[in-house]
Amino acid sequence: MLPDRHDSPDPDALRRGLYRGAFGSPTDRPALDSEPLTLAWADRHSPPLQILSEIGVIRHVVSELATNLDGSKAASTTSARRRAVLHGCLQAAVHEGLLPENPLVRVPRTRKTRHAAVDRRVVINPDQARAILDAVRRVSPELESYFACLYYAGLRPAEARNLRLVNCHLPSAGWGRLTLTGSYQSVGGAFTDGGVSGEERELKHRDPAESREVPAHPQLVQALRRHVQEFTRSSDGRLFVNRTGTSGVPLPPPHESPVSMSTVYRAWHRARAEALGTSDSFLARRPYDLRHAAVSTWLNAGVPAAQVADWAGHTVAVLLTVYAKCIDGEQDAALKRIEQATAR
Repeated sequence: MLPDRHDSPDPDALRRGLYRGAFGSPTDRPALDSEPLTLAWADRHSPPLQILSEIGVIRHVVSELATNLDGSKAASTTSARRRAVLHGCLQAAVHEGLLPENPLVRVPRTRKTRHAAVDRRVVINPDQARAILDAVRRVSPELESYFACLYYAGLRPAEARNLRLVNCHLPSAGWGRLTLTGSYQSVGGAFTDGGVSGEERELKHRDPAESREVPAHPQLVQALRRHVQEFTRSSDGRLFVNRTGTSGVPLPPPHESPVSMSTVYRAWHRARAEALGTSDSFLARRPYDLRHAAVSTWLNAGVPAAQVADWAGHTVAVLLTVYAKCIDGEQDAALKRIEQATAR
């Protein structure tokens, strides 16, 4: 939307100033102060909002949403996310009386967003999962049950970060139950009202008052029971909290803030390298891949798709689209049925 002029600021400086300053929270004043000339230039040359009502302008903006900084085409999910953000901004302008209608509705989508299927190369088997969890217990024992929640109960990382003792039914033997009521998302201090780096939100695609129950595998129950005995919790019962600083130095109690994703990734990469002996493989590159392994295991064990979708927090349609490539044995069975049907 900004013109390309002879006096235009450096693109990186402009992007940094807008991202951290103009679009950040009012508390992020250092970014504003560090780029005063850049932001002043952007303020002088920003076109009026009403220009988006021109069909040529809004089409150009939509085209730019589908383009990465290096000029390559953005993934369909990325374009859809950017378009959704723009739609929300323009809808707010309509509510404020700044625009008569949302101009984005005049530019139809070229194709529907598809949920990307999970690459089966990232999915680990039960032996590999146990090896990684054993390695986590050696390098970061306070996170063993965090990763166990992802593998044995299929939790999203943000859901595990929000797990409290009151959400857990942990019998002395057998299966337990986790009742999920929300997630803790990393946001960045510049984009929250209080300047904190994250915030508690509802479960994905659910109303704030909704919850989701997930069975807790016996091995997960035992891991959580060990965690409760060995480690302190936050004052509100949160299980997984920051116990070390950014440099890995232990923090003194009380430990109140949810465990940071940087701490999670640091422990994950160490344990994965120790257990699998490689860092180049596609296998379980991210903690989220433990959730993929969990859902794939449930489907391959013959659990009905509707039940798996309920546990995972998906619709059945999305579940079967995302995990279609991770279901083993179905193709061989289908070929045998076709062969029998066509036999003389």
